[in-house]
Amino acid sequence: MHPRRKFIELVGLAFGACICLQADPAYAGSYLRRAAVLLKGGTVEAKAMRARFHDRELAKLTHRLALARARAARDMMVPQEVNLAHPHLLLVLEAYERASDGASRGEHETMLLALAKAREESHIFLALLKQSGWTLPEL
Repeated sequence: MHPRRKFIELVGLAFGACICLQADPAYAGSYLRRAAVLLKGGTVEAKAMRARFHDRELAKLTHRLALARARAARDMMVPQEVNLAHPHLLLVLEAYERASDGASRGEHETMLLALAKAREESHIFLALLKQSGWTLPEL
């Protein structure tokens, strides 16, 4: 084999290995962006519900959105780097769903307790991400 051809093959293999090694962080980055969008949606809706305690139509809308977010989070692919944190994202989104459900039924205490649980789980989720060396991107 010609030395130059051997060199080109080695460079190609090295380049391929670099691409493979970079795939996981890129995938984790995609997960982090998706998680940030899901959390931001829940946070915005929680703020709206707290500001309009007695608006049941708003609560019904946020409940439908919360159900969709929770379903999306359950179905999304989770990279190995963040798999310990993901269950806490699910708990945050489920708490937002319970909060909006309670608000739509006029159960304000249920709503407030669920929102407190969502905040608690959100802090745990972010702490586990940080422990793994990741942070959510700004939206």
